[in-house]
Amino acid sequence: MNRDVVRSQNFVHDGAEFILRHARAALAERDQFRIALSGGNTPRPVYTEFARIARGIPWDRVHFTFGDERCVPPDDPQSNYRMARESLFVLGAVPEKSVARMRGEIDPQVAAQEYQDGLDRLAAERGETMYRHDLILLGVGDDGHTASLFPETAALEEKVRKVVANFVPKFDSWRLTFTYPLINQARHVCFLANANKNRSLLEKVLEGDQEFPAARVAPANGDLTWILAEA
Repeated sequence: MNRDVVRSQNFVHDGAEFILRHARAALAERDQFRIALSGGNTPRPVYTEFARIARGIPWDRVHFTFGDERCVPPDDPQSNYRMARESLFVLGAVPEKSVARMRGEIDPQVAAQEYQDGLDRLAAERGETMYRHDLILLGVGDDGHTASLFPETAALEEKVRKVVANFVPKFDSWRLTFTYPLINQARHVCFLANANKNRSLLEKVLEGDQEFPAARVAPANGDLTWILAEA
């Protein structure tokens, strides 16, 4: 695994350009771009800028997935899908068939299995044993979580399943999330994070402190990039 840490003074532009470069490379090499989006407020302006500069991208050959989702309907203000739709899909005129939404409004266990089955079908169509993302975007929370892999939750120990329903006691609620077996198979994983938010925690994660779930992201046959927004 190669790791690169980019400390950016122009975070939105650099993040959007990073996604665009990977989209173009994947389309040129494999005629398809598979990207998993992260939620939260940090990536929102990056998605908007990406939609603005990606005018020539053939969306019918792009497949958007989500690294995690809250168990809410798609129109809920907390929905990661809603954020991505408002900031990227509508602005970029991305067709619905290019987006695989996690159904947060149904039973969490059913939704997780449904999502994993969908990824398995897409992999099988190309003769692959496992769906492999070209790029997975992640964030990191104040407790070191990433996607919905929170400290001291069951999903951290998952070794087989690729998508699970994970109960998060601190919120007393369920989340849908990718697991390490799926994340760490990506060709490239990129963290989009605010370096000024919690410098000491970020340094511990970057040092590989396994207490923090984000530190356990290590693509087995891929690359890892951190793009850190600095004032």
